This record gives sequence, C-alpha cells and structure tokens, in this order.
Amino acid sequence: MNIKIIESKNIITKSNIPGIDYVINPFVGCQHGCIYCYAEFMKRFTNHGGDDWGKFIDIKKFDLSTIKPEKYTNKTLLFSSVTDPYCPIEAKYKITRSILEKLVGTKAKIDVLTKSRLVERDIDLFQLFENIRVGISLSTLDTNHAKKIEPLASRPELRIKALENIANKGIATYVFISPIFPEITDWKEIILATKHFTTDFMFENLNFRAHNIRRIMNLIIEQFPHLFDFYEEIRIDPTLWDPIENEIVAFCKIHKLNCQVAFHHGGFKK
Repeated sequence: MNIKIIESKNIITKSNIPGIDYVINPFVGCQHGCIYCYAEFMKRFTNHGGDDWGKFIDIKKFDLSTIKPEKYTNKTLLFSSVTDPYCPIEAKYKITRSILEKLVGTKAKIDVLTKSRLVERDIDLFQLFENIRVGISLSTLDTNHAKKIEPLASRPELRIKALENIANKGIATYVFISPIFPEITDWKEIILATKHFTTDFMFENLNFRAHNIRRIMNLIIEQFPHLFDFYEEIRIDPTLWDPIENEIVAFCKIHKLNCQVAFHHGGFKK
C-alpha cells in the first residue's frame, strides 16, 4: 500500500449527490480494494492515473480551524462519497475523528457510511450531535464472497455488530445494501439480519463503469458462470433492474421498513 500525506485546502466540499449538500472525504483513494468501486474515476483528478485502485491512499492534511460548524446549518453532510471515512489507516491518523470533533455543535444533518467496524470507536462523538445517522454498507453476508469483492473491508458480521452497538447507544442507524449483485446479493437476508435494530434501509444497484466491468465480469465467469449472459444483458439494458426494485419496495412495505432505492446506471440518477 502506497501511503502519503498531502496538503488539502478544503476538506468539506459541495456535492452533486441528490439530497447531500456537502461531502467529506478525509482520504484520496481507499484501502478496501472493492472490485466494484465506481470511485476509481478519482485517479485522473488526483495524480494517480497509473496507480492501481486500492493500492494507494493519500491522507489529507488541512487546517482544522477552517471548519465552522455554524456554516452548515440545515445542510446535509456525508462522510464519505469517494473513499471510506474509516479506512484502516484512520485508526492511526484519526482524520475522520478530528473532523467530527470540529463539527460538534453544528445544526447540520450528518450521515456517516462505512464498511468498517472501526466506526464503533467514535460512539462518544456521535452522541454529541443533534442530527446524525450512522450506516454500514453491505453487499453480502457470505464472508468468503465478501473477501472476493471487498478484500480489506471488515467482515460483514463485524460491521453488523458494530452498527448494532451504535444503535444500542440511541444513535440513529441505517443499512445501505450496496451494491446489489443481481441473483447473487441476498438483500432479504441482510434485511432480516439487521431489522431488529434499524428500520432504515437504502439500496443501490451494481454500477457498471468502464474501469470495473472487467473485474466484475471476471468474478462472474469464475464464480457464477451461469449468470454471465444475464450480467451482459443487465449492464446494457437498465430496465432489467426494474423488477428487482419493485420487489424491494414491496418487501419493505410488508415489513414496515423505511425504504430508499437509489438505483442508477452510470451515475447518481436513474
């Protein structure tokens, strides 16, 4: 892993994601090495054009005094959009924790999303915010499959336990079932494994991008060859996602769950 520290002028930046006003990305790159990650496009904007995604991470150094909690009143802030705020390196450098400490007192709505059990470390800070929600991202509960698609992320059961502990402290939580690999991701199983401590669920489909198609299709050939033709079809024809979305909405309605489906096809809009 190539690790370096870089100077950053602004750690909180305006967002193009619907419903999110600002994003907070403490790092450039990510250590989890997810084969499906859409954020690899960041390489060309960050002097990492020839580097392998998942093999580098830049730690942002910035002036903490520039963070003004009052600036974000009635805004929504997301940790994070193109990295994980709790990459393993966060345990040492505590960049995410430092930002949270400076935001205490804000009237903003804060969303935290991660694939790491390390998020549990900051329960004491989460409890200081008036409007915060902490979520974990899950694509599977199968540890072996998770190791293939997101090799350095925390094991699914450890993410779930961390989020349950956070929920038990009275902090709002949610589960982001993402990405959904059609015919592979058992999203119902994930819901049933977590709905005893949260009723908020978000869903995102597998986002085919030019840089991740080869990795995804190689996985399908090696592990699920019977699905190869279907994956070729669904990445070309987005309407094939519609029955999956309809089933999700119906299932959540039956179980009285809050459901937000954020299916997109090459971007953030459907």
